Amino acid sequence: MEVMNKILSGSDATNRRLEFPAGSLWAFPMPDGQNSVEFVASDIHEQQWRLKVSVRNEGKYSKPWLKGEWGDYVHQKQLRKGDRVILTMNDEENGERIYRISAERMLFGFWYSIDEQQ
Repeated sequence: MEVMNKILSGSDATNRRLEFPAGSLWAFPMPDGQNSVEFVASDIHEQQWRLKVSVRNEGKYSKPWLKGEWGDYVHQKQLRKGDRVILTMNDEENGERIYRISAERMLFGFWYSIDEQQ
């Protein structure tokens, strides 16, 4: 199930955090009193990325961020503004959630997997 499909902004690609879509927070239930959830997402090469979704404790809007190893992921995949990142989630029969992350780049009007080019 797709959790997030986002075209990267300049700050997403250069800062060590991604502005996480608030509409995708449903996939990361946060226990009462906490403002973040850590999870592991695997790429196509089965490399695991430790990520963390955080929200503000105060204010009118939750303003979620994706942090953790996001900066390392951006660096390894050589992501830049305009690339697309897709995060998916599957609930296994044993109750475990499996997250996958992938990146794509637009070339000649088509999206191509960055992961498959590495």
